[in-house]
Parts: sequence; structure tokens; C-alpha cells
Amino acid sequence: MDNTTAAKITKRDVLTTLVKAIDAGDIMLDAYDVSAEDVKAYAENEITLLDKRAVKAKERAEKNKAESDELTEVVYETLTDEFEPIANILSRIEGEDLSAAKVVARMRKLVEAGRAEKTELKVKPAEGGRARTVMGYKRA
Repeated sequence: MDNTTAAKITKRDVLTTLVKAIDAGDIMLDAYDVSAEDVKAYAENEITLLDKRAVKAKERAEKNKAESDELTEVVYETLTDEFEPIANILSRIEGEDLSAAKVVARMRKLVEAGRAEKTELKVKPAEGGRARTVMGYKRA
């Protein structure tokens, strides 16, 4: 890899290059406490650990995506044909770790997919005061 490329040099790139350089005999470590074979073994072990972490990260991402898709469908099923604020929609969905932010994120996906519509709603407070504007959502 030359230094003129804009690509980021990763840990894998460095370790792979180190292993190749040791195999080619370009790196001699005879004057040091650690042998070239020890450095090579260490680099290969680190590459293996990187592979394992990448697999785990991919599994977590797939699990989170599946959960996200399920929640998106649950949110869609709670929508009605009338515009409603997130608080009303959220009150009809059961879940301990559910927040308004998670529901809003799913609503954004539904709106982008054309399955839901959104508009601004004026909400009057229970005890006087000024009305506030919130986003309302309904099925498309």
C-alpha cells in the first residue's frame, strides 16, 4: 500500500503486512528479545481475533435489524386513519425498553417507505397555556 492513497490503513493491513514482511525475510529481529516467529505468531493471532470480532459484530447487527423490523411492523399496526401524536401511538404499544425516540425512528422509516404520512398537529395543553405543535402520524 502506498502513502498516496486516501484509504485508511487498518490494524488488519498493518498486521498482514508484518506477517508478509517476516515471511519474505525483510524483517530481522535477531538483536531483540522477541523473535520474528513470535512477532509473526502474535500478528496472526490478532488477525484471528479481528475476524472473530467481525463475525460477532455482524451477528449483533443482524439481530438488531430483525428486532428493528419487528418493531417497525408493531408500530405500523398501531397506526390509525387519523393523525395522532407520538405519545398516543406510544401508549398503545407494549414494551419495557420502548421510548418515543425509537417509535419516531420507526415512523420515519414508514414515512420514507410511503406506508405512513405525517403532518404538524396543534395540541392544546390540559390547563390553559399555549398550544404546541407536534408531529402527527397516520397510515398512508
